[in-house]
Amino acid sequence: MASQSPRRRELLQSMGLNFESIGLDINEDFPSELKEHEIPVYLSQKKAAALESKYNEDTIIITADTIVWHNNTALNKPINREEAIQMLRQLNGQWHTVFTGVTVQQGNQTISRWDSTQVKFAQMEEQWMDYYVDHYHPMDKAGSYGAQDFWGLIAIEELKGSYYNVMGLPTHLVFQMLSDIIQKVE
Repeated sequence: MASQSPRRRELLQSMGLNFESIGLDINEDFPSELKEHEIPVYLSQKKAAALESKYNEDTIIITADTIVWHNNTALNKPINREEAIQMLRQLNGQWHTVFTGVTVQQGNQTISRWDSTQVKFAQMEEQWMDYYVDHYHPMDKAGSYGAQDFWGLIAIEELKGSYYNVMGLPTHLVFQMLSDIIQKVE
């Protein structure tokens, strides 16, 4: 798994998979014409491409990327406290979509897919946004929040789709993709 995300590692461990988690430092810029699911799929493929020459053909590589999509704009990871609070303000009391792109690669076999989840935030007071950003440091989370932490617990009012997708890894999709890759290799 090419990710340092503790959430993704926890989910893969819960699936009973044996894996190595590696950090990958790549530029996460994407072409401006990409929209919605195209962005995280592009980034997951970019991550996989950066690793393909580093492992042998038997190694299965999983890469993923998650964005929050709101008002025709991608909200990635915030760069500072002010941007984190601004993102939470934008999403406050609103529906938004979480898209995760996943790429699974083994040798010359590559599969890329995506999942989406609709999320509705309750209307929250500004003081809770400040508290969350100051105490939970959401700088490594798309849209400035984690579904599994304080903000998700107090602000997520409704979900349509996979909760695990909002955490950053649609586990049902990863399972299907791993099954497909294994069947193609056999």
